[in-house]
Amino acid sequence: MLNAHQWLEKIHQLPLPEKVRVMNVCGGHERAITMAGLRSVLPTQIELIPGPGCPVCICPEEDLYQAIQIALRESVTVVAFGDMLRVPVNVPRRDIRTLEQAKARGADIRPIASPIEAVEIASTEPDRDVVFFAAGFETTTAPVAAMIAQGVPANLSVLMSGRLTWPAVAMLLESDEAEFDALVAPGHVATVMGPEEWEFVVKRHRLPAAVAGFTPTSLLAATYSVLRQKLEDNPFLDNCYPELVRPGGNARAKEFLNQVLKVEDAKWRGIGMIPASGFALRKQYLNCDARLRYPDYVDESRRYIGQMPKGCECASVVLGKIYPNQCKVFGTACTPANPVGPCMVSDEGACRIWWSAGLRNRAA
Repeated sequence: MLNAHQWLEKIHQLPLPEKVRVMNVCGGHERAITMAGLRSVLPTQIELIPGPGCPVCICPEEDLYQAIQIALRESVTVVAFGDMLRVPVNVPRRDIRTLEQAKARGADIRPIASPIEAVEIASTEPDRDVVFFAAGFETTTAPVAAMIAQGVPANLSVLMSGRLTWPAVAMLLESDEAEFDALVAPGHVATVMGPEEWEFVVKRHRLPAAVAGFTPTSLLAATYSVLRQKLEDNPFLDNCYPELVRPGGNARAKEFLNQVLKVEDAKWRGIGMIPASGFALRKQYLNCDARLRYPDYVDESRRYIGQMPKGCECASVVLGKIYPNQCKVFGTACTPANPVGPCMVSDEGACRIWWSAGLRNRAA
């Protein structure tokens, strides 16, 4: 097995064209690429483009607003994965803009790391309703589905905001907005759903594709694979994460997803509606649907159709149209201490990753 240095040498030996654009879908990939400084050691012809793999970044603004309003107006405990607490919604700065701010105003809001914690909180406090704001991609949505399938306390409901990863890439490729020549697919999603989900990239669009893990070695192996596929005009789906990614994925996890959830058209923040890209509870599990248990506090007059805050270009970053430091507010109005948009909040957001890696100057 080759190490990272050997893969890098093999990449440098390739007769590359003037430019090859490789999109990495996953926020975890972008973090590994940036923190390892891979862009600085790869041939200059290779452009690595961050893609739409940050669930915090694309979570619909109206879902987050709904969670905030439930926490403020109902006598409940709201739990959510930690990154969601700092994502701002589109309201004036004098208003409560985040779950974190709502917590500071007295709302009972608690960060959790897994669905098990949501069940434990509901079980230990049976006289208090608990709402689990469940945002995420397949990797985190599968455990939520398992939690529901196995039975939850009567006082626990779920505000489902799960999304599938591949439809956003499919939307890009089927539009005129795809600005990449090859794809590095997310290893953790492929571990759950199977690598086969990404075969459409090769079969329908004849683009090279490879599934990668999260080490520099795996990422460089995947990069070498797609570059060689491109040079040989022989696109195929390569698995460069065989340690965990198996054909068919995790059968048990997929069983829970299919049992509990259905797939429907869904909004992505800043992007709009993407067909067949969202998870929703099936009819037999609507008894734990927070949207039915609590009023809809999202006033029609303030629906933003998923747009980002004013001045924020997170949507363009998510879609690979610009790099984080090309956003007008990157590093000026928007920093991790004072995020304007969601891409500066999450550890999977490209803007936060670039800032944390020291890439703090806004491009001219």
